[in-house]
Amino acid sequence: MRLNETHDPGLKSWVDSANLDGADFPIQNLPLAVFRLRVSDETFRGGVAIGDQVLDLARLAEARAFDSEVNELLQLCDDSSLNALMARGAAASSALRLALSRALREGSELQKQLQPCLIAQDLVEYSLPCRIGDYTDFYTSVNHATNVGKLFRPDNPLLPNYKWVPIGYHGRASSIGVSGQQIHRPLGQTKAPDADSPSFGPCQRLDYETEVGIYIGAGNQLGERIAIDDADSHVFGYCIFNDWSARDIQAWEYQPLGPFLSKSFASTVSPWIVTSEALLPYRSEWTRAADDPQPLDYLDSEHNRSQGAIDLKLQTYLHSAKMRADGDAPHLLGESNFSQSYWSVAQMVTHHTVNGCNLQPGDFFGSGTQSGSADNELGSMLEITRGGKQALELPNGEIRKFLIDGDCIIMSAYCERPGAARIGFGTASATILPVS
Repeated sequence: MRLNETHDPGLKSWVDSANLDGADFPIQNLPLAVFRLRVSDETFRGGVAIGDQVLDLARLAEARAFDSEVNELLQLCDDSSLNALMARGAAASSALRLALSRALREGSELQKQLQPCLIAQDLVEYSLPCRIGDYTDFYTSVNHATNVGKLFRPDNPLLPNYKWVPIGYHGRASSIGVSGQQIHRPLGQTKAPDADSPSFGPCQRLDYETEVGIYIGAGNQLGERIAIDDADSHVFGYCIFNDWSARDIQAWEYQPLGPFLSKSFASTVSPWIVTSEALLPYRSEWTRAADDPQPLDYLDSEHNRSQGAIDLKLQTYLHSAKMRADGDAPHLLGESNFSQSYWSVAQMVTHHTVNGCNLQPGDFFGSGTQSGSADNELGSMLEITRGGKQALELPNGEIRKFLIDGDCIIMSAYCERPGAARIGFGTASATILPVS
């Protein structure tokens, strides 16, 4: 993938809302989702965001406005998932992106053919953009790992393997849902430090995790390894990801095998997949401190060091039931940047396959909680409240150590830098309900 005409910051669209300052979905973005008209019996199908509109790719395929190659790609999106398009690889998604970019630009001869294919985003609902076969959650923020480690191991917060190997575990794909979902507080076993035996009941330390979601496009065969300089071509795109956590359940169950019920009850993604190609202007240098262990050869390359990081800004807000009732704005809990990730996405892909593990189109990675080094850059309540020892006071006087029923967590993300068009990811939001 290389910078091309679709990234030109001077491009404007004949869809006026795409040209507004601060818009999430200018013509330089063109993310994909699966949608239908809200409260309808329509089938879900693929769409592309442009301004405040969704371009209906199924209807566009019927219009036959493009040549046969592009029209074939559009037909792949006339489905309730984008897996078929993802399987075609980076060249196919790039070709579709280029055709749509040209058709949506000011002065395009195809404007009249595309206009009937636009639907206001306010009128639609979303499904998961693809069938997620497998989900792996990584642990790539050294700041988060250190912050959490200090709570339990003050003298030795990082385990010896952290700076040598990308840490991950196999998560539960079936409970990943799309933004707007409502999540019931989970039940499980917990054990108080001074108790002789565990008890069963509702989670009392419910938490969010601010993460980046990564969708795999073209996969690899079982037994085949993906080299680090080929890894990016296997990544279809990115989203916002909230990997909810039941901290008290996790504390009791995670040894020796890791999280189970404390993580499998729910995870939330934003609807839109921002393609890897759209993010090329925001690639940046991936660095490793000189006095840290340097990656082993299979995890290292000149290209990864020069372009492995992504300058992606993440923000997380809390909107309590009282705030909503009083008309108060959501409160910003923290903001961080994915460029601070200790391990790059390419390193995640490469390490995941180095043993011959086969990835498939639609497989999903979580980046792990993304936190910065400052107090306003933390990606979980566990860090903000120092494990519940330091209460957080909200602007309206409410107090939180962890999340309560009625709290809505809203995450947003965007890329912005001089010389490139700002692009956004939309939002990932979900509201906590009482135990069902």
